[in-house]
Amino acid sequence: HRDKQMFRLLKHAVCAAEHALSDNILRRIAPREAELLRDPSMNVKVKFRFGGTEFPPVIYFKIYVRNFNGALPKYVHGKKIINADMNARVAACKQMGNRKFYEQMLSDSLHGSDGRASHEIDVVTLKDYMQYSSLLDELPSYLGGRANHWRRLNLEDIPRYTIFYDIMSYMESGNITSDLRDKLPILLVQPYSSSVQLQHIELLKQI
Repeated sequence: HRDKQMFRLLKHAVCAAEHALSDNILRRIAPREAELLRDPSMNVKVKFRFGGTEFPPVIYFKIYVRNFNGALPKYVHGKKIINADMNARVAACKQMGNRKFYEQMLSDSLHGSDGRASHEIDVVTLKDYMQYSSLLDELPSYLGGRANHWRRLNLEDIPRYTIFYDIMSYMESGNITSDLRDKLPILLVQPYSSSVQLQHIELLKQI
């Protein structure tokens, strides 16, 4: 019963944190990215998910970015722009050196060896698109990816003065603060209505 209660508390807190603490958490875990994403033309969202094989679960986060009109940003890289018949490929080989260039080519050729979509021309179905998008997120930028994989959220990444920090600390240590104990009845209410959702968000915003 206690584990179910703790999981419900954590689930409600994570859902509310996406709305209430995205900016604060992003500034702590990725200050350079946060500074870059302050551009008013961008719509930035930090999403969380659970992972791990034990209880309490591990929380992972990922940054999603859209332009002001809702379009996804365009990623520019040599793998997509430089074709085999272009002089730029020869110049790149000379600049990188043969060994590094061939390692890059070999790495690119191995991406689709597991049967997953690894290039735009492989995308036929929605499943292919999801696989291709996931691959781009996982790949580092020097391999033509977006380097935007799911990253683990640690306790030190969360602002200490928030209820969310108290909840995460409670999950890890089992020690509950008096402030969290007072707010526990509200946070455990199922957020079926918008009013309850707003209550959760406001609680997590409080200092």
